[in-house]
Amino acid sequence: MNQAALITGASRGIGRGIALELAKLGCDLVVNYASNVQAAQQTAADCIALAQTCRKKIRAEIFQADISKSSDREKLIEFTKAEFGRLDLLVNNAGVAPEVRADILEAGEESFDRLIAINVKGPYFLTQLAAKWMIEQCAHAQASATEYRPKIVTISSVSAYAASTNRGDYCVAKAALSMLTPLYAARLAEHGINVYEIRPGIIATDMTGPVKEKYDKLIGEGLTPIKRWGTPEDVGKAVAAIAEDLLPFSTGEVINVDGGFHLRRL
Repeated sequence: MNQAALITGASRGIGRGIALELAKLGCDLVVNYASNVQAAQQTAADCIALAQTCRKKIRAEIFQADISKSSDREKLIEFTKAEFGRLDLLVNNAGVAPEVRADILEAGEESFDRLIAINVKGPYFLTQLAAKWMIEQCAHAQASATEYRPKIVTISSVSAYAASTNRGDYCVAKAALSMLTPLYAARLAEHGINVYEIRPGIIATDMTGPVKEKYDKLIGEGLTPIKRWGTPEDVGKAVAAIAEDLLPFSTGEVINVDGGFHLRRL
């Protein structure tokens, strides 16, 4: 039986990159999206086709849900139950940037509230729902002597610690999101559920498109030891390693996928 993975915000960008890498492993997928149904359908189709080239047979189902809404989170989990009857991997990837970058001395509350709702509250409570279901599945697996090692991965950002004064709301949201992993790792370890954070750096996506020229220059000047943009595939490979259970004695761990940006250098 295939592993089942639920990826939020999987229609484009990093989420799509993660879905494609998990498809190579033969994971069944729930491709969550907020609004772009065409992109979600394309991602699902591409995942199925890619899996076939790897001699894997998978299902990839799409489901629209705004994770900032309680009812949508519940429907997303219920859909996963109905379609696959199991959840081996939750990937909290969905997130948004400020619609307008504003100096923290001028920024308003509306953008702040939006980012906290989607980037923090959504994954916090979706993880709660998924974790409760995973605990039930762990108990059933133990009783039936079957193997089941579920995992939870949250995609954060170097903005969890790197200050950008023209998007303070985003930095605060990512810093808060970063605490989700140690909290759930500590709570779920007794049930055999490992929890991880992947912290991407400068990744080439639609979100970073408007600042490409700026970061091209900074990367060229040595902002990161590895002198290139990151790709969604880079992040996807890190998630795939977790899905393959290659880090069985690690939980609460932060995995930097940032070209070495986090290194302090003299």
